[in-house]
Amino acid sequence: MSDRQVLGIATLGTLKDHPRIGQFRAFLAGWYLSYFVPELARVQPMAGADPHLNRRGDNLAKYLQFIERENPNGFKAALEKIAEKLPGIECIRSDRTNDGRLLLEFTAQGYEKPFYQQDMSDGSLKLLAYMLLMEDPNPAPLVGIEEPENGLHHQLLAVLAQELQSLAGHARGPQVIVTTHSPNFVDALTPYEVWVMHKNDSGHANATRAADIPGVINLFNEGIPTGSLWFSNHFGMGKP
Repeated sequence: MSDRQVLGIATLGTLKDHPRIGQFRAFLAGWYLSYFVPELARVQPMAGADPHLNRRGDNLAKYLQFIERENPNGFKAALEKIAEKLPGIECIRSDRTNDGRLLLEFTAQGYEKPFYQQDMSDGSLKLLAYMLLMEDPNPAPLVGIEEPENGLHHQLLAVLAQELQSLAGHARGPQVIVTTHSPNFVDALTPYEVWVMHKNDSGHANATRAADIPGVINLFNEGIPTGSLWFSNHFGMGKP
């Protein structure tokens, strides 16, 4: 390209003479990249339904309405599953306001009255959103999640990691890429699922699979979790 500010794929991908580039461009455009912001997800907009959860999660309420409408039985089952994962939560029910908005009602141990998603802690709201993200009936081909550990209790990180593993392992599931600085999250993964990113001397990033680092597989097979190996500097990239 004569202009370094213009991407070749953005230009060639719109031309009929380049169908493969067009398909690749459409694939890239379909990626879902998440950086969930709990404060934005507490907003309760007007009634409406969105088919996908957006990057920052500020349309969570509308996404819930879509999932409940499209698959009511699956939505109910998902709420029951999430209630089992959230500490202190006995059950989650859905309710509708007079103007048609959908609210989630949480019954917690030790409390007589239920509360709603607007009053949840950041970590619980984040886990709720990520687990409902997995109920998307038409997920993106690639789902990227940035630092899910922010605000999430360390004991819930393994839960989230296992759920994401299940999503990626589904026959029709998307490819899932998660960036993290948390050894607790990595502890739930095998060295074959973890890639270590580091900058080389030229400033470019290199990716090395943890399983390919000498000694890591032997230590993992002896019972040392992947995150603990990382924290103990067995990845050779410095401590997290």
